[in-house]
Amino acid sequence: MAYSEKVMDHFANPRNVGEIPDADGIGEVGNSKCGDIMKMYLKINDGIITDVKFKTFGCGAAIATSSMATELIKGKSIDNALKLTNKAVMEALDGLPPVKVHCSVLAEQAIKAALSDYYTRIGIDPVPIVGEIKHDDDAHEACGI
Repeated sequence: MAYSEKVMDHFANPRNVGEIPDADGIGEVGNSKCGDIMKMYLKINDGIITDVKFKTFGCGAAIATSSMATELIKGKSIDNALKLTNKAVMEALDGLPPVKVHCSVLAEQAIKAALSDYYTRIGIDPVPIVGEIKHDDDAHEACGI
C-alpha cells in the first residue's frame, strides 16, 4: 500500500493537533471496525472558522486526513466548511489507497458533527443546515488491516 508524500507529511507532521478548551463546536465520529476515532474542535467568529484542532486515534491515513481537513477549513466560512467533501480531502492529499478512503469520509463527518454541535449550542436545529450525522459504523468499510 503506497501513500503519497503529502499523506506521509501530514501523518509525520500533523497540523492543528490538540483541543480547544472553549470550543464553539465539538464533533466526534468513529469506526469501531478499525478503531479510527476523530474528534474535531471548532472556534467560530462571525461565521468564520478562526481555529480548528483535532485529536485522532487511528491509522496514519486517519491522522493525515484529519490534519488535511483542518487545513482546508481553517479561516474559511461555515458555508465553505459544509461544502468540504471527502473527495476534496483525498485530492488535497494526492490520493489514498482504496482501503483507506473511509478515513477521508470520517474527516468530513467529524467536521459536520462539530458544526452540528455548534448550531445546537446556539439554539438552531442543525439538521436542515448540516444534515443527519451518521454514527453508524456499518457506513464504513473495514480498514483492511
